[in-house]
Amino acid sequence: MLPSLQRILAGAVAAASFAVAPALAQSWPSRPVKLIVPYATGGPADVYGRFIAQRLGDQLGQPFVVENRPGAGAVIGTDAVAKSAPDGYTLLLMSNTHTVNETLLQNKPYNLTRDFTGIAPINYSDLVLVAHPKVGAANVQQLVALAKGKPGGLNYASSGNGTPYHMAGELFKSMSGTSIVHVPYKGSSGARTDVLGGQVDLMFDAVTTMAEQVKAGKVKAIATTGRKRSAVLPDVPTVDESGIAGYDATIWLGLLAPKGTPAAVVARLNEAVSRIASQPDVQQAWAQQGATALVMSPAAFDKYMQDDIAKWAKVIQSANIKAE
Repeated sequence: MLPSLQRILAGAVAAASFAVAPALAQSWPSRPVKLIVPYATGGPADVYGRFIAQRLGDQLGQPFVVENRPGAGAVIGTDAVAKSAPDGYTLLLMSNTHTVNETLLQNKPYNLTRDFTGIAPINYSDLVLVAHPKVGAANVQQLVALAKGKPGGLNYASSGNGTPYHMAGELFKSMSGTSIVHVPYKGSSGARTDVLGGQVDLMFDAVTTMAEQVKAGKVKAIATTGRKRSAVLPDVPTVDESGIAGYDATIWLGLLAPKGTPAAVVARLNEAVSRIASQPDVQQAWAQQGATALVMSPAAFDKYMQDDIAKWAKVIQSANIKAE
């Protein structure tokens, strides 16, 4: 084939691709979209996943149906999405559990960067370290002294291995030099219930879901986990200012699609999610709950995930954290 003819054909293919992309974006979605949440109902991922699904359905004219598939530290639901057709009709609600699992779970059946495409982040929120009232500590210093005086005598609940609740606890143990027993649950609701009931001593929980229990006096707020105090619990100091300098652990959420999902569909979803997260009423409502909106392009979100994978890899490797 003559070089000039090759160039003409290549140009024609490229032009056709540019013509198809907008058409695809406009025709999608033509039927309901499934949003798999790989966590149990009631936790922040489920709550915000349902919120985003409702708003996306309103914007894009088709129902976004939430399906909870918890288990194995979010692996079960995530693997289901990884094996789904990359057509924009099956999406994943992810959290930084997924970036942790890239290092923590070496034998999982998928790889985050190989098998998924980043769509958009949603928001992030601080965690709050709470203790049942029976625990004889009211602040970080007292808690560390109590834990060091009785190694293994305290325990903390999480929503499962590799979740932000688990990693916040492991980071705390590593940086404070304490031995506190991890008690993993299959979801945050069960963990929260047992802390409130006194079956477990401690929990790192999302401010968005635990603040009301703190205000009601059902648990003691020891510290929050962000770089600055939470606007929802302004009287509660951070772990960092309580003497464990540099401590920082949050929970953040986002949307992923199977690798190979058309770029036009990813772009349309990113635009829709970003529009939702940028609305003043949404930002105000989330701020009152302790969550901060995140808005990024798909490329920026991919980098954000890569940076988080690297951050938690260092923590897991330096502290020799193993999945129970």
